[in-house]
Amino acid sequence: MPKFHVQKSILIAAPVAQVHAFVRDFRQWPAWSPWLISEPDCPLEFSADGIRYAWNGKITGSGEMAVTGENAPHSIDYQLTFLKPWKSVNTTRFNFEEKDGGTVVTWTMVGALPFFMFWAGTVIGSYIGADFQRGLMLMKDFLETGAVRSRLDFTGPQEFPGCRYIGVRTYCPIADIPANMRRDMNKLTDWLATTGTAPTGQPFNICHKWDHVKCTTEYIVAIPISSPPAAPPTGFVTGELPACRTYTIRHTGPYRYLANAWAAGVMRGRAKTYAPNNKIDSFEIYQNDPTAVAEDELVTELHFPIK
Repeated sequence: MPKFHVQKSILIAAPVAQVHAFVRDFRQWPAWSPWLISEPDCPLEFSADGIRYAWNGKITGSGEMAVTGENAPHSIDYQLTFLKPWKSVNTTRFNFEEKDGGTVVTWTMVGALPFFMFWAGTVIGSYIGADFQRGLMLMKDFLETGAVRSRLDFTGPQEFPGCRYIGVRTYCPIADIPANMRRDMNKLTDWLATTGTAPTGQPFNICHKWDHVKCTTEYIVAIPISSPPAAPPTGFVTGELPACRTYTIRHTGPYRYLANAWAAGVMRGRAKTYAPNNKIDSFEIYQNDPTAVAEDELVTELHFPIK
């Protein structure tokens, strides 16, 4: 059977014993789980001592997880059993290491896929690694601040009216998105100011490609305008985002947590909550100005085109 190995780490400003106790109790997991944020109403069952839980969701599938051993407060071993969408048994571990007055948390999984998915080991490992990283970020937030700074509202089907735009197309490593988005948006706002062009709506980003294996992305960050130039300036592109129906998720919080909304949208598509229109790329619209509001108040709408 095809096997995969995933490992991700993060530094949390909290004592080792506190972090260990928090992770060990599954009753705490709904606060930071990278999967349960995608289905907050997923039915859950917990053992009285908090060392086993089971889930049975429409979006997240079903399964159970239980503590199988530990070396408190340094490590915890688990058995993770998936029942749906396919059956598999995996081993996971958390290691906790004191560093700089805080705790380095390392989350590891070793598992195998059904034989008919022999081709997907690298892909599945990449997706799980992205999930682990999202979960560790949420855990860090909760332990350091007492709250998770990423909220999802599932708006559902909406009508998008369409628009014409001017934008900047970029291909880059996923890790470089924040710096490149700032650069691209500055180019666009400078062009608007220089030409005296008024936008007709909020800035948005069209996600053309997202490759978890190669860790690369291709996108267009754009501003809607009524009359794009026939010959766009060097470094710019023009186009039209067509009118369409979309499945919409509203994210509130810092942009670095937008992956939670994207993952939730993809999971809901796989669970057939909506039928995707693959002829139109998904896009996100920025509802307020990051220079005018606090990070926790940033609102972004993600639109997944549907049939």
